[in-house]
Amino acid sequence: MTFDGIVLFIKKLIDVLIVWMVLYYVLKNLRKNVKMVLLFKGIVFVIILKLVSDLLSLVTISFLLDYVIEWGPIALIIIFQPEIRNVLEQLGRSQLLGRHKTLTVDEREKVVYEIMGAVEYLKKMRMGALIVIERDNSLSDYIEKSKKIYGDISSELLITIFFPNNPLHDGGLIIQGDKITSAGAVFPTSDNLRISKRLGTRHRAALGISEETDCIALIVSEETGRLSIAIAGELNYNLTVDEFKLMLLEELRPKKEVVVDEEEEVSDEENSKDN
Repeated sequence: MTFDGIVLFIKKLIDVLIVWMVLYYVLKNLRKNVKMVLLFKGIVFVIILKLVSDLLSLVTISFLLDYVIEWGPIALIIIFQPEIRNVLEQLGRSQLLGRHKTLTVDEREKVVYEIMGAVEYLKKMRMGALIVIERDNSLSDYIEKSKKIYGDISSELLITIFFPNNPLHDGGLIIQGDKITSAGAVFPTSDNLRISKRLGTRHRAALGISEETDCIALIVSEETGRLSIAIAGELNYNLTVDEFKLMLLEELRPKKEVVVDEEEEVSDEENSKDN
């Protein structure tokens, strides 16, 4: 293969990879947005109808569909401008190599220990709380508009922030690595139609930020004291303390560490069989 052939092959490969990356992010965000799902179904319906009309030589409907297909994209951009903006904002926050601090085992256990100490107290005293833990997607936009703290995580500090008379009580708290970065953050509320109407603003804000980023959103209900965790637009509602702790530990666990641990477990099993 000549040098020009290799260059041409690399260009085509890059072209295909970019297309697949765009499709991946579109489909990833599509499943979280009810309006976008309906839009996708409508587009599929129009395409099928166009194929049928061409096959059966339906002149009138084919003529109308030609206008829909020609001017439809412009109309869709205008109508679904907020959804398109949200997708582009999420792409801007994403970083391929990750940006969050990878915690050691001791640091991770300490973070979970301090959070659980605060959560159990807040649950017992029926004090509402929203704690958001940053992962690969940056939360800098929300940090800039909230009250900066930059303090070590401690159960006492978490309880103090969410104390009812504290001005920062109603907002969300953001954790980066093993530090409390800010409090009083305002997050977008989810407009998912499947959300129960019984859930309040705190749960909807947790779902909203989990739909836009890959964060872990921890919720303590002020009315019932129930514990919930929102991840990737899914709300794990009314968890027990043990379920809450195990899920938090699992989500904070680095992906690389999971792979290593699984390989070690397999090798240990093979060694035990050999012995």
